Amino acid sequence: MEPQKDLVDVNFTSVMEFVLLGFSDIPNLQMFLFVMFLFIYVVTLMGNGIIILITRTDQTLQTPMYFFLSNFSFLEICYVSVTLPRMLINLWTQKRHISLSACATQMSCALMCGNIECLLLTVMAYDRYMAICSPLHYPLVMNHKVCVQLVAACWITGVPVEIGQTCQIFSLPFCRSNQINHYFCDIPPILKLACGDTFLNEMMVFTVAVLFVMIPFLLILGSYIKITSTILKLPLATGRAKAFSTCSSHVMVVTLFFGSGIITYLRPKSKNSSRTDKFFSLFYTIVTPMFNPLIYTLRNKDVLMALRKLLP
Repeated sequence: MEPQKDLVDVNFTSVMEFVLLGFSDIPNLQMFLFVMFLFIYVVTLMGNGIIILITRTDQTLQTPMYFFLSNFSFLEICYVSVTLPRMLINLWTQKRHISLSACATQMSCALMCGNIECLLLTVMAYDRYMAICSPLHYPLVMNHKVCVQLVAACWITGVPVEIGQTCQIFSLPFCRSNQINHYFCDIPPILKLACGDTFLNEMMVFTVAVLFVMIPFLLILGSYIKITSTILKLPLATGRAKAFSTCSSHVMVVTLFFGSGIITYLRPKSKNSSRTDKFFSLFYTIVTPMFNPLIYTLRNKDVLMALRKLLP
């Protein structure tokens, strides 16, 4: 029996690297996917970069709303850069291997960016709540110092939790297949490869998802219920239209990001599907960062005017 035990121990530690399968199930479309995701990456970098530039240089955009938007655009650049470059390399070279340390780093960074985005979207909703529901107190409450503190709190809060969660997941033994049926190192496909009881890890994932996804979403929902109630009480239709227009872009981004995140991390395990996971992950890691500049530019007159000033 003793040799058998040794063999099991060796199997537990035999996985030294993973293979990111990504979209290898559609081999005929590899070059098309490479071109498409490269285009998305360039558009995302340029779009969010322009948002950062105009919100920092245009004097008419020196308000808390656009301060948060510039930080949000910077976060989107970080978020998309965690997953897309590795995906592009895998599509181009067809070499899909990733070391345990690189996989853990990618997971940790992706989860941090996701958590920070949830918190930052909540802060942006609070900013809109104060601007519309308490306009007289807004300049005093949302001064520059408070805005910087809120953004710093978002970045600091998301980091230690996800480092701890990543360490917990990668302390598990991996003795099954080393093939990750995903385009990046996400929690659900990694846990499928772990041996032994993963109940505690799954509960940790659920708890973190409730704290960083569900609670912020409910806070945003509550803010917009109050905002909608206040807007409907405004006497002039033009005032109502303007108030709604300042919130509509944020609502669209929240719907895209939180909708896909909640489906991915909070749906029952029995409903898990690798293909479904990949589909919804595309929304919160790639689609939202790409559409963020378009949503805020096309639906915001101030940003459009600042953009026209920037262009020759």
